[in-house]
Amino acid sequence: MKFLLDHIFLVVIAVVSGGALLLPSVRAGGGRRSSSVEVTQLINRGKTLILDVRTAEEFAKGHLREAKNIPLAELGSRIGELDKSKGKTVVLVCQSGARAGKAANQLKAAGFTDVTTLDGGMAAWQTAGLPVAK
Repeated sequence: MKFLLDHIFLVVIAVVSGGALLLPSVRAGGGRRSSSVEVTQLINRGKTLILDVRTAEEFAKGHLREAKNIPLAELGSRIGELDKSKGKTVVLVCQSGARAGKAANQLKAAGFTDVTTLDGGMAAWQTAGLPVAK
């Protein structure tokens, strides 16, 4: 206890630094994130729904093969279209990962249990040189 009191400044710095490291994962929401390699493996195993939550214009510029496009703004009203996919792994894709996290929260609230987001979104997918459909 004496150490903590004598070095309170160092303790505060350590606690603040730890909190800063945890903040992005807590704030992003959406739960599990998968890398481009992990998403490729999920797709290859089958029983996966790729849901792209970008706008129709962004989707038209390039998307993952066999992806279904429901923009995040419409997801709440169109979530019923996905009911038959509740038993599948749902991979959410957006441009950078932020919108996919919000969509993951909506899907979990609607009863989807196996939801993951593409970490880094389409930007990471394209940077990795993986195929894009148009």
